[in-house]
Amino acid sequence: MIKLRLKRFGKKRETSFRIVACNSTSRRDGRPLEELGFYNPRTKETRLDTDALRARLDQGAQPSDTVRTLLERGGLITKTTRPAETVGKAKQAAAREAEAKAAAKAAAEAKAAEAKAAEESSAEAPAEEAAAEA
Repeated sequence: MIKLRLKRFGKKRETSFRIVACNSTSRRDGRPLEELGFYNPRTKETRLDTDALRARLDQGAQPSDTVRTLLERGGLITKTTRPAETVGKAKQAAAREAEAKAAAKAAAEAKAAEAKAAEESSAEAPAEEAAAEA
């Protein structure tokens, strides 16, 4: 299967990437089938060979997630919501909802404990006054 992915090059800590078409089993920086563009994450510069990219996509090449976002920004493919994103967002929403319920429950318990402590302290105050008068 042909993959569209990033090939790292450049100095240490000053990396740039080439967008390449390569076999899915080849190494990250191995010899690609074709170089299709350039991406510099520090300056956000992107250059795409649109004709070659369209040809590879028509042949069935699968872009990696990062390359997919670059192609979406470049207007070569339409932005689609992948099933994994939908599931992940649903899980995150459920987790936020559960966390909010737990926080509300803890706040209610703290308020109840505070009210109970206030009742006990007000009940002890008259007993202390009665002992002081005797």
